[in-house]
Amino acid sequence: MRLVVNLTRCEGYAQCAFLAPDVFQIRGEEALWDDPDPDEDQHDRVLRAAAACPVQAIRVDRIEARDAVAQASQAAATSGEATVPSQPVPPQRPAGAGPVAMREAAIGAFRRSGRIVIVGASLAGLAAAEVLRREGFTGSLTIIGDEPAQPYDRPPLSKQVLDGLVPADRTGLPGVGDLGARWLLGVPATGLDLVGRQVLLGDGGAVEYDRLLIATGTRARPWHDQAEAALDGVFVLRSSDDAAGLRQRLAGRPRRVLVIGGGFTGSEVASACRDQGLAVTVVERGVAPLVGALGGVIGQVAADLHRAHGVDLRCGVTVSSLEGDSGGRLRRAHLSDGSVVDADVAVVALGAVRNTEWLLGSRLAVSPWGVACDAGCRAFDLNGVTGDDVFVAGDVARFPHPLYDYQFLALEHWGNAVTQAEAAAHNMVSLPADRWAHLATPVFWSAQFGTNIKSVGAPTFADQVIIAQGSVPERRFVAVYGRQGRVTAAVAFDQGKWLEFYQQMIEAAAQFPPGFRAVDQPDDRQPVPAQIDKKISEFHATVAVTGHDPSERRAELISQY
Repeated sequence: MRLVVNLTRCEGYAQCAFLAPDVFQIRGEEALWDDPDPDEDQHDRVLRAAAACPVQAIRVDRIEARDAVAQASQAAATSGEATVPSQPVPPQRPAGAGPVAMREAAIGAFRRSGRIVIVGASLAGLAAAEVLRREGFTGSLTIIGDEPAQPYDRPPLSKQVLDGLVPADRTGLPGVGDLGARWLLGVPATGLDLVGRQVLLGDGGAVEYDRLLIATGTRARPWHDQAEAALDGVFVLRSSDDAAGLRQRLAGRPRRVLVIGGGFTGSEVASACRDQGLAVTVVERGVAPLVGALGGVIGQVAADLHRAHGVDLRCGVTVSSLEGDSGGRLRRAHLSDGSVVDADVAVVALGAVRNTEWLLGSRLAVSPWGVACDAGCRAFDLNGVTGDDVFVAGDVARFPHPLYDYQFLALEHWGNAVTQAEAAAHNMVSLPADRWAHLATPVFWSAQFGTNIKSVGAPTFADQVIIAQGSVPERRFVAVYGRQGRVTAAVAFDQGKWLEFYQQMIEAAAQFPPGFRAVDQPDDRQPVPAQIDKKISEFHATVAVTGHDPSERRAELISQY
């Protein structure tokens, strides 16, 4: 059996840890860790835990082929054989049918026998495939992935895997065996022919489509010097193989680990090192860890968290070069302030690069920030025009969000990958009048140093922040962000249960600073500059988002100035 926990929903109630303690663990106050691939003797306990979860955040699924179609697709994936997709059957025009009936007949025919290709055997790709089948698409479904493994969950790689709780090859996502899909794994997409409706493959082949979903995600940004990056002991962390290699090296007890970059991945790596009693130095060019995502005020709280757990934190400096010995093994790093850090292992955590190179020359609107699309997940071409045959979802997508002045957001969040993929899949097999807008509020989480950090909204869009609940010295609080009198985001340290309330405030464009009395409210709460290093336009539209179900989500203009 396999399971996955939607930690954007988890609120740390810990019933699962009581009911299945060998599978679920609470680290610190409310950071939940789980075993994604528990033994079968845990099956009943896991099912009880999933049923008891107050927010229904645990998904359990046996990975097995449940019908002949799924068995055939699994066999084809294992053997490497490729099935030829069936040709679409054109809709037959009913006698006397009008344009509405014709459109319904066309979409019905497409659902029965169309050809959909998903490029990206990822979380977003899998989520989209599941929705396609759930909504009645019975045509040909092909999933292309550059890695040889089927979709797996990435968040555990920097947490449970590095800590040795779970092997890297046991983070697979549930639901893979039920799709009746043709899997082309270990074969990267190298080009896209929009006119011929073909995805070009690295092995010289091509796959035809009627509708295409681009979900190629990101890869770790490499160290800038190739020779230094090739030193034994220099790692990035993005794939299952990356995590397995780094875990093996940490188990060898290096004298010191150097983490280059103090973002979420770098901070989680540092946390894993300290959990194992390893000396670790974090080098961050900003004034504090997490400053790029949460701003300087909350970044200083993160800095205190690092230092309280024994991290040698160096802020305001960069790594100039990495030095190896005659055997090609990493030995030290030279910093921009002239200091030297001796280390056997270096983890380059400098963010991500979106996988868009294969789309250059396709005439889609592609940039280093991703593939631009509308709120319905339809890709823009170079002229800014959308069609109905190419869609985008997940980390590789750039999309406008009405809550943030319709600016194009590019989100590397687990929750966004799922919700955007679900919207894209629904829209691929729906009439225009029935399509959904992807209006989900951004949500992400991180577990580090025994602390659960969760965010809702876009903190980088704010100009002020206020501690609305809890205590910063105790590192147990909710910080609310605002811009020009409206709530735009909230970040919680070990207070995740309150974020749903603040999400409702964000979506209602509620007043900032909040005027209500809150549980555990500080006596002297006052807004302060959020210290976001970003220029923000002085002119904006205030928009509220309403509705819960994706089919009901709507944006409403309140004011503009």
